[in-house]
Amino acid sequence: MSKEPQFSQTWDLDSLLPHPETDGFRAKLATFRSDLARVAEESDRLPPLTRSAASTGAWGEFLERYAAVAATASDLSSFVSCHAAAEAGNKLFQQLEATLASFEPDKERIATNVELALRDLSPDDLGAVSGAHPTLAANAFFLQDRRQRAALRLPKELESLAADLAVDGIHGWSRLYDRISGALRVRVMERGDVVEKSPGQVSLDSPERSVRENNFFAADKSWTSIADTCAEALNHIAGTRLAIYKRLGLTSHLDPPLRYNRMTRATLDAMWSAVTARKRVLLKYLAKKAQLLGLDRLAWYDLHAPLPQAACLGERSLSYDQACEHVLKTFHGFSSNLGKFAETAMTKKWLEVENRPGKRQGGFCTWFPTARQSRIFMTFTNSPDSMSTLAHELGHAYHSHVLKDRPFFLQDYPMNLAETASTFAEAVLNEERLKAAASRDEQLVLLDGMLADAVVYMMNIHTRFLFEDRFHLERAAGEIPAARLGELMRAAQQDAYCDGLAADGWNPNFWVSKLHFYISSLPFYNFPYTFGFLLSTGVYALAGEFGSQFAERYERLLLATGSLPTEQAVQSTLGYDLTQPTFWNKSLDVVERRVEEFLELANRPHS
Repeated sequence: MSKEPQFSQTWDLDSLLPHPETDGFRAKLATFRSDLARVAEESDRLPPLTRSAASTGAWGEFLERYAAVAATASDLSSFVSCHAAAEAGNKLFQQLEATLASFEPDKERIATNVELALRDLSPDDLGAVSGAHPTLAANAFFLQDRRQRAALRLPKELESLAADLAVDGIHGWSRLYDRISGALRVRVMERGDVVEKSPGQVSLDSPERSVRENNFFAADKSWTSIADTCAEALNHIAGTRLAIYKRLGLTSHLDPPLRYNRMTRATLDAMWSAVTARKRVLLKYLAKKAQLLGLDRLAWYDLHAPLPQAACLGERSLSYDQACEHVLKTFHGFSSNLGKFAETAMTKKWLEVENRPGKRQGGFCTWFPTARQSRIFMTFTNSPDSMSTLAHELGHAYHSHVLKDRPFFLQDYPMNLAETASTFAEAVLNEERLKAAASRDEQLVLLDGMLADAVVYMMNIHTRFLFEDRFHLERAAGEIPAARLGELMRAAQQDAYCDGLAADGWNPNFWVSKLHFYISSLPFYNFPYTFGFLLSTGVYALAGEFGSQFAERYERLLLATGSLPTEQAVQSTLGYDLTQPTFWNKSLDVVERRVEEFLELANRPHS
């Protein structure tokens, strides 16, 4: 008799809001629409923020209404996204996603009015005014952050014009890329037949090198066919940004992404300097992996190839219940708070993991501020990798849980800090998996996965940063053709990978295929990934330093991410200065230790 499953594989959404097909949901949406419009109109009439009781009172009441409507917006967006992900073909859910997108102009209108109203206040004046009203005092960091963001705003009339033009301008070029890349098909050989696949279906992780190589060049041929159009899109997205930056008087194209991530240029430079100084240790790993694969040097399409030892281990099947139990045991071992939270998420049906047709690809964690609950979406495939994804998404959810009692505007954290808790939770699980590995081959395969991630964050992401930085500098002088973009990409790869791949093994068309370069809403969508990886790795490395206080320090760090700039969040909780190399080197020490462990295992004779 089969054992009854302990943990549900489908989530509960009905306890959050009425189903999207019901009158109750339509009424909720209509109320939100009118509330948002009313708050947007109110933002147009905000008085100057002064120390007068009338001014601070008006702003305090406005912030309360703004927070309420923003929380509802978050609830509705998360709710519709959950339903649309679980039923990818549902036309109603797709329509509702478009409806919610139509509310963006009013949301942007409010943000613009708030930021421009704060722009002319000095930090001291804003601090004094904030202390004159309890709601302003509770949201002091939000007001300070928005005041600083105002430096990225044009005058109100121009900001409104730019937002209108962006729909068919910068965002139009981004949508064009989405359309042509989404329609792209790759012709590959499969079981003797030529079949067409979308680029996302063409993998480079086959154990057979001929398959990896053929897949890579087939995909490259397809991407090359749209390179000229993609070059137009990339040039105009960057050109629009540079024109606005010039009008704003910004001195660097890195100013906006640094502002959005609440961090300084000194921190960014310290991180990349530390990575550049020590990343060559990964060349030892790449060389040994090439040797294990029977190659002189790896090519781009070999980076994610499985080790021969992986085939010897076979496919290890892992039930969802087993994965949940293992994650719970590991999380409880780190912190009772983390363990109890994960148990709540699993038993209260906050997770949708069922492997069934009709779901969207990928995974995510989303937050419902009104209910103070998260929901996690993924597809569990009975594999250790799926268990790692489960831990990763639970880490995101725990981050939101730690911040749940803060004012709404202090529950938000920037992208560079968003991956900290998730990557940290995954690291806790993977370190335990490594300790529990039953054989040398299993340890080797686990370390290969960890070091492949390090290569992504320290070399692949660095490639993207170097390319995008150099591209923006060169784009200021005029448009750049596709051929030159390929040259810039190849040079960035050779620098970022320390020339560690085969001479003919680079991917100069990577700029065509990487979606992140074409995201029009957020510039430089790359370095936050490296930052999050190294921050979480460094935090994990501090466990011995803080001993029994480590879990509490970790929670304090998560709490600080919503109410302090990045550097202050780390300094105030962990005592490290991110503008100096010390912390980053602690992270890189972990990577180096893993390389040495990999080499030792790879060189160890079979017993």
